[in-house]
Amino acid sequence: MDPGELLDLLKRRTGFTEAHAALLRELGEVMVPIAHEVALAFYDYLGRDPELGAILHAEPGRVERLYRTFARWYGELFSGVYDRAYAERRRRIGLVHARLGIGPRAMIPAMGIVQELSLEHMRMALRGHEVYSAVEAFEKLVAMEVALIEESYLEALSLGLSLGHRDLTQALKEGASALLSRA
Repeated sequence: MDPGELLDLLKRRTGFTEAHAALLRELGEVMVPIAHEVALAFYDYLGRDPELGAILHAEPGRVERLYRTFARWYGELFSGVYDRAYAERRRRIGLVHARLGIGPRAMIPAMGIVQELSLEHMRMALRGHEVYSAVEAFEKLVAMEVALIEESYLEALSLGLSLGHRDLTQALKEGASALLSRA
């Protein structure tokens, strides 16, 4: 499915509105400064897993680049702009993960770390009724993030299988590589 159309569908299904987008943009002042802390926890979590740690450290400098990429991604969560370009960037994130062999069983638990730390910070930084609205908006966005990225995995896997790869991991990697080369 086209990433922009998928995002529109996900907005309808989650009930994500312009009011949620505006609230997330306002939250940026409170949330974006913790991007580095969240990135540290995120990559620490991934690094403790032997398979994911090997991927992280397969190239010199990869982890350092990923910290910068993570900070940009985290900032975009609070940009207030969730359009076709946003959805296409999420598709690309998923395809890059898939090309490296990082699938949903790694990504979804890792997103849990992001969600947990972000929600904890919201509860500490916000007051009273602000917390409920902020949590609601953020959780809707995280659900859309996961769905957008997971859809790219399905697209890559489908293409990889159609190219004749029978091993699912290899099909995921090869399908993602083919899709990224077309972009």
